[in-house]
Amino acid sequence: MVINRSRSSRQQKKTEIEERRDWLETAGADVITLATDYSAGVHVALHRHSRAQLLYPLSGVVMVSTEGGRWMVPPEHAIWLPPDVDHALDMLGDVQMHSIYVLRGAIDGLPEGLRVFSVTSLMRSLIIEAMAHPRDDPPTARTSLILDLLLHEILTLPEQPLALPIPADRRLSELCRRFLEAPSPHDTIDEWARSAGMSRRSFTRAFHRETGLSLSIWRQQACLFAALPRLADGQPITTIALDLGYESMAAFSTMFRRMTGLPPRAWRSKLSC
Repeated sequence: MVINRSRSSRQQKKTEIEERRDWLETAGADVITLATDYSAGVHVALHRHSRAQLLYPLSGVVMVSTEGGRWMVPPEHAIWLPPDVDHALDMLGDVQMHSIYVLRGAIDGLPEGLRVFSVTSLMRSLIIEAMAHPRDDPPTARTSLILDLLLHEILTLPEQPLALPIPADRRLSELCRRFLEAPSPHDTIDEWARSAGMSRRSFTRAFHRETGLSLSIWRQQACLFAALPRLADGQPITTIALDLGYESMAAFSTMFRRMTGLPPRAWRSKLSC
């Protein structure tokens, strides 16, 4: 199904979402699959489901938002969403989304929190094969084996640092949300600490304890997350770099490559793959 933003399709989208939720809640199998195509720019409003979800964009980039932060899911990656987590989705580029929904407690050892993983070649093949089975047909012996192996392969996927956590501490969360409204790489730790009414040492310890990241890495991640939607929209890289407070496109590109492994132009080209 393709979801777009016309008025008539919004009503259809609502119906499709309601039907999908009913299907997810009543299906009896431990593992069920769903493939969905989304147009660039589509926003899926805050929702939850009682099953865990392994969300794998075969193409495009998905931004996942929760109360606790944001997660970026680029090509060749997947995000694990535990059961009953409220989350919203934004599509950067046209997205072919493959979702694996897992019943709570299907096997021991499944992640308890949100995680972004690199998708191995084996996992990619398993997902594609699982998606090929007609949704409403009873699983064949082969499909059952594929789904069982897929479930166990989740436990081996390598985690990637593509999260932007928001601190629970009110003072720190206000600073972070203010930064997200106007990202800039130039604010110093001392300025953040003064704004929070804390010493530099107390601030750095509290920030790392709340987010698992240093302020420097967190701000780079925030600038990266702010840049991605604009890259997907085709805006000039130099304009994005200057708007985010970087002195040059080269400085911005250096940060971008360090965080993603690719320069901005190469990243943009992957959105259309």
